[in-house]
Amino acid sequence: MWTNWSGGLQSRPRATDRPLDEAGVVAAVRRAAGRGQRIRPVGARWSWSPVAVSDDVALDTSALTGIVASDAQRVRVRAGEKLHDLLAELARHDLSLDVVPRGDGVTVGGAVSTGTHGSGARIGSLSSLVRAVRLVDGRGELHRIDGPDLDAVRVGLGALGVLTEVDLDVVPERTLSAGEELRPLVALLDDGFLEVHDWTELEVFPDGTALARWADPVEAEPVEERGVAGRAVAVGSAAAVGSAHALSRVVPRLAPALRRSASRWSGSTVGPAHRVLVAERPVRAEVSEWALPREALGRALRELDAATAARGLVPRMPVLVRVGAAETGWLHPAFGRDTAWVAVRVRNGTDPEPLFSLVSSVLGDVGGRPHWATRHDWTAPDVDAAYARASDFRRVRDRLDPDRRFANPHLDAVLGP
Repeated sequence: MWTNWSGGLQSRPRATDRPLDEAGVVAAVRRAAGRGQRIRPVGARWSWSPVAVSDDVALDTSALTGIVASDAQRVRVRAGEKLHDLLAELARHDLSLDVVPRGDGVTVGGAVSTGTHGSGARIGSLSSLVRAVRLVDGRGELHRIDGPDLDAVRVGLGALGVLTEVDLDVVPERTLSAGEELRPLVALLDDGFLEVHDWTELEVFPDGTALARWADPVEAEPVEERGVAGRAVAVGSAAAVGSAHALSRVVPRLAPALRRSASRWSGSTVGPAHRVLVAERPVRAEVSEWALPREALGRALRELDAATAARGLVPRMPVLVRVGAAETGWLHPAFGRDTAWVAVRVRNGTDPEPLFSLVSSVLGDVGGRPHWATRHDWTAPDVDAAYARASDFRRVRDRLDPDRRFANPHLDAVLGP
């Protein structure tokens, strides 16, 4: 039985292949092709959409780990490497990634294939750092892609082939000073809060307040004051010291969990990016996240608040708001435009469909595109209407996977047969 991180998806693949190297990936794909089977690459299981689900052959990439080569500008890493391991190894060489996603348990290949992102007005997603990949196509042929097709691979949904290695731009390790404050949402939007810091995010509550989090680089040497768990303080944690009491007043139901979370942390929120910006996921939930034109954010939040209140579907978890720069990936949700990301979350044990259906309608109407790794109801006609390069993507797919070796029912719906 295969299940994703949240427990909301399960499947029973007929077989699971766990190749130990690139040659093993080639062999697994050719074996599936010889048997007329479909095969899906599987990473860390952190997607909430069925993008990785397979009832045929699951290709487990967990052994494809480690750094192949690196220098001061670039790192070549195997696609099954988890981001937290990559970031820790880069830090040992005083390097980092310009994009540090909130959750770092995803694999590099999975993050690139679905558009996993951080938050900052000037930065994009992990896909924006990609300079080349090695990929095994639907016939088991190995390709190095570093030319025009690269924008198809940046958010390729695993539909073009199996990524085995990825070249990423790196930057010098940064020390960040981070903070958080509970403020009225309107004031934060009017002040341009999301634009003025290196890294920002908002947790928006139904009463019109938001927990604003930010981080900016500082010149000082890294200071990693550690709590009882021996880890640097993370401003993106469920609640940092000082905010738990404020949040518990806003949402009393969350008070016990917030106090438990806050009790694990102490000290400063100054440290390296890969420790300060990463959040744990203490609550299992289903997620539907949408990428909006940046200028539509205020209107979208107002309309979402009004629609959920009118239907008695007010989210019981705060709405997460982040921002990102325009992307070049043909199917990237931020393709061609500066973006505001809005994530709606529903705790496990609650049917998410009524709320997520409403979210899709409201945010889709303001130009929203779904994050492919989260829950959504889009099909091929929606993709064609929203993405000017969708037909180009399909031409690359026809060339690399003409037999649809990497398809599954979800991709059949999203991309067409």
